[in-house]
Amino acid sequence: MEIAAGLVAALERRELPERYSYWFPTSVRAWLDLCSDGAYRNYVRSSRLVEAHAEDVADRALGRAGEARVDVVSLGAGQADKDLEFLRALRSKGVSPAYHPVDASQALLELACTAASDFAGEAIKADFSLPAHLDAIDAMREGPPALWLLLGNTLGAFDPGSLSAELRRVVKPRDTLVLDAEILDGATTIAGYDNPLNRRFAFAPLASLGFEPADGELSFMLREDDGCRGFFRLVKRFETARDRRLSVAGEAFELRAGESLHMGHSGKFSRDGFDSLLRKAGFEHLTGWSSDDGRFVMSVVG
Repeated sequence: MEIAAGLVAALERRELPERYSYWFPTSVRAWLDLCSDGAYRNYVRSSRLVEAHAEDVADRALGRAGEARVDVVSLGAGQADKDLEFLRALRSKGVSPAYHPVDASQALLELACTAASDFAGEAIKADFSLPAHLDAIDAMREGPPALWLLLGNTLGAFDPGSLSAELRRVVKPRDTLVLDAEILDGATTIAGYDNPLNRRFAFAPLASLGFEPADGELSFMLREDDGCRGFFRLVKRFETARDRRLSVAGEAFELRAGESLHMGHSGKFSRDGFDSLLRKAGFEHLTGWSSDDGRFVMSVVG
């Protein structure tokens, strides 16, 4: 109910936050299609880094834990395909990890549970960007040290300064955090999003609200964030071309022609900006890797 109430409040502000791109069933189907054929390059980059270095991360997490037990807590678990690489790497070292996928999307959470059915654990339906929800997640997983995962450039979908500070508050001294980020390339970043397959995914939450493509125009704009050095927001906006009346969770909304819905953003970083952000939050860099083209990085911090 809290997540639905957040949607109503956001629409009243003429916003449709990024998290709702994974909340509606139509959006989930579009997301799975986007990831299925290799066209979404950031998904490919992130997955390849995980596949190549899951064993290294497992060794690092177990070394920091100081014991042969570790929880795996995945924030924004999605369909759990990348999480499975870490779970299997830990199992190959004789560890039986408890898996805690966290997502605001019921459909994706169910997919994660099905994919990881061979592992014990407990799924958590929550919006981890809310401090109260993050505290509840931390409390529910009390036990051995944790390997926290924040993958798929998820940090960039929020306010990275605030979220990294909140993560530093719950990541304990013997825990390990793995997170990744897209590195900005001015010539190709927008082109990577402004294509038919990604436009279908971007439009999916609008379709779930009852919009049709003829109701307006979806546009992408890249803007540097004034409050976070080295962070850039690829902003999505939908400008209505005709009057529409919507009903969401029992609330009625009227949008007039020419009004805009701000649809959140996907964040991009400079390499120095990403490293600086983690240091500022109080994390120690342990190790990390870059994709072959240098457009994506995965960092292990503690």
